[in-house]
Amino acid sequence: MIKEYQVAAGVMAFSTTRRGGVSQGNYGEFNINEYCGDFAEHVAENRKRLAAELGVTTDHIIMPHQVHGVEVRNIAGEFLTMPENIRKMVLEGVDAVMTDQKGVCIGVSTADCIPVLLYDEEHQAVAAIHAGWRGTLARIVHKTIQEMAFTYHTDPKKLKAVIGPGISLDHFEVGDEVYEAFEQAAFPMEEIAEQRPNAAFSVDPAERERLAAEGNIVQPLKWHLNLPLCNRQILLHCGVPEENIQDCGICTFAHSDEYFSARKLGIESGRIYTGILLK
Repeated sequence: MIKEYQVAAGVMAFSTTRRGGVSQGNYGEFNINEYCGDFAEHVAENRKRLAAELGVTTDHIIMPHQVHGVEVRNIAGEFLTMPENIRKMVLEGVDAVMTDQKGVCIGVSTADCIPVLLYDEEHQAVAAIHAGWRGTLARIVHKTIQEMAFTYHTDPKKLKAVIGPGISLDHFEVGDEVYEAFEQAAFPMEEIAEQRPNAAFSVDPAERERLAAEGNIVQPLKWHLNLPLCNRQILLHCGVPEENIQDCGICTFAHSDEYFSARKLGIESGRIYTGILLK
């Protein structure tokens, strides 16, 4: 049901897998996201199972409705007393959440995008961040750390971070416009990008080499981006120590049997929930 990350004694950090739920097909089995087209009753049952696993009530599992933006929301004590419809409004258009409330699980939904968790042990505060390519480009991790510093007086040098399951360099093929956007945003392209043969170019490799040698074909290349590395570099730039960054190293595309991947399964599929809970 969940993959746990060993962060510290006072916190539980995890990502859900596809196992242990009741959803079916490309939502199967364990999807708790209500915004991706799964049956509401399946989502509700899966949320109950996750709540039981975490030892919290279902209303203490917080999940924003993400829009690939950079909005960061603080989940304060009064949030938990709000009616459900107001809570949904507060979480609309939010891509990162943070809290210092014990017993409240905050998290983000992904299916190839990069989830990042942060833990401030000194001030007992946590954050969960959705960093797709747009969020990574806009440096949402940096913005979240700034918000934690302002709200909780977090010192980035004392933060612990987890980079959860997401698409890897090998499988994240992008267009020239995405490459150029990262280049214009001053990312170190020689470190985070590589040109690879176009995945859609389906000529047999041996035949392709023969044709290329004869000068009859030019092998098209596409850019690949390393989003986990991008976010690691952002964390380091913010001052988070290298030894405090834990990268799970799981590629969702390559392991879509265990973790949801929108590129592999299609948009109408489940989502991984990567969460963090102060005990």
